[in-house]
Amino acid sequence: MEVVIQQLVNGLFLGSIYALLALGYTMVYGIIKLINFAHGEIYMLGGFMGYFFINKLSLGFFPALILSMAGAAVIGVVIEFLAYRPLRKSTRIAALITAIGVSFLLQNGMIYWLGPEKKSFPQAIEFKNYQLGFIQISNIQVLILIISIVLMIALQLIVKKTKMGKAMRAVSVDADAAQLMGINVNRTISFTFALGSALAAAAGMLIGLYYNSIDPMMGVVPGLKSFVAAVLGGIGIIPGAALGGFVIGLLETITIALGFSDYKDAVVYALLIIILLIRPAGILGKNIKEKV
Repeated sequence: MEVVIQQLVNGLFLGSIYALLALGYTMVYGIIKLINFAHGEIYMLGGFMGYFFINKLSLGFFPALILSMAGAAVIGVVIEFLAYRPLRKSTRIAALITAIGVSFLLQNGMIYWLGPEKKSFPQAIEFKNYQLGFIQISNIQVLILIISIVLMIALQLIVKKTKMGKAMRAVSVDADAAQLMGINVNRTISFTFALGSALAAAAGMLIGLYYNSIDPMMGVVPGLKSFVAAVLGGIGIIPGAALGGFVIGLLETITIALGFSDYKDAVVYALLIIILLIRPAGILGKNIKEKV
């Protein structure tokens, strides 16, 4: 039982990473109905930017985190402008294939530039373990959870309280009507990509710090699992994506705790199939009508 509880705690931290990534998927889908399969690679680029800022420029973790988020936001906007905007009036399958192509382009570009080997992420924050009864928690895990929650709250405030957030909600409901009302749809979509990419970059840096390792393929599996999390919670719904992320993290670590670590990925994908069969709209799909 102690092992299971410890794994539940670990799942909470892992789930917060999936939640950050899933938010990017759900926002982009909510705005332009695109599954941005290159989102996992933005997460990877965030990890590498953090690696560069800390290793090469000798910055602290938090300045590097902010710069990585800003850099990823710019990359997200550029990808949207060059790859997705020209296809906005095309079929969904064309945009989907383009997203997969962008994903492979970023992966292979990084492999060509830096090589396929894993790189040791600089330990910008000294690792410490704390013992709370029989539960062991590290300061890195606590940092991951705090930063994730702060970013999720900030995102909710942006969406609910700011003018741009209102524009995002309007575009998600009806882009043509929003444009007639004077909303700059292109700028709103670009802002959405920037926001989602910044969250993905933060997740990439946090996971690099946690596992002390990054590589050009690190975004593939977490990207897919975060997509599953977004679908599970109700794709297009921000609280649903966060909920789905935590559920996936907990499910994965419980599977490990029960001795089926080799099957943890299969369990997550099986959950995707089940949820699509019995509740295609996701856990919160019918309860929250407002989408972004």
